Amino acid sequence: MPEDQNSKRQRLGAFLTSKYRLILLNNTTFGEKLSIRVTPITLIIGFLAITIVMTTLVISMIAFTPLREYIPGYGDVTERKQILALNLKADSLEQTLDTRDTYMNSVLNVLNEKVESKSEQPKKDTTGKYTTVNTNPSSTDIEFRSDYEHNKDKTIAGSAKLKYIGLSELVFFTPVKGIVTSSFNLSEDHFGVDIVARPEETIKTVLDGAVIFTGFSAEDGNVIHVQHSNNLISIYKHCSSLLKETGDRVKSGEAIAVVGNSGEKSKGPHLHFELWYNGSPINPQEFISL
Repeated sequence: MPEDQNSKRQRLGAFLTSKYRLILLNNTTFGEKLSIRVTPITLIIGFLAITIVMTTLVISMIAFTPLREYIPGYGDVTERKQILALNLKADSLEQTLDTRDTYMNSVLNVLNEKVESKSEQPKKDTTGKYTTVNTNPSSTDIEFRSDYEHNKDKTIAGSAKLKYIGLSELVFFTPVKGIVTSSFNLSEDHFGVDIVARPEETIKTVLDGAVIFTGFSAEDGNVIHVQHSNNLISIYKHCSSLLKETGDRVKSGEAIAVVGNSGEKSKGPHLHFELWYNGSPINPQEFISL
């Protein structure tokens, strides 16, 4: 068997390397016009080379010329963008038409005096089955009301003390060094304190927490809100720039902004500082040494 395989390989190698002559003759005069000496292996290599070159040319023509637009499923990016823009316009027009139709129907109903009728009011009970119900306060209820009326002031004072329970245990960091020019005043809707400080002085957070808001408004300028534990939020307004972003974690005394004069309500470089506890503003000077 090995000898047969070797002999086959030798015959195949001899065939591939055998030399042949390709001759072109004139059909009338039988004169020789072209003579090429070739071997089978050169014909195979030449055929493969021509196939690779033709395939490369076809792929290039499809990829880099407008011919690709005629191939099903091979779209243009520009056309896709145009189709998307047209779809958005169509949706907007549809919404506009629906709104217009609703408005026109409302106008037609008014012109045709087709006004919605008022809902009927519940009728008064005339069955008399509730006449025997005793609605007078019981003796226990009267005693409770009397006790509450006499001790109302004490109850309110006790509630005020319980309102800030837990805050007295916290150690607040001073947000900025300066002079308090305007104090906390609920009657004037001034929910914080104004602290005049040197321009470009850094503002520190009063407690550990997380930044829940950073933004700009025409009245308050650059503003940053920090959420602390115990449902406590500190707010810093009129900053010249903010050093933190929403979602950042901050430590007590960490710089979060810079004192500035931004916003229409600001009359000079200062910090407007607020403390909110359980959704209500509290006086920062009761807890922080400013």
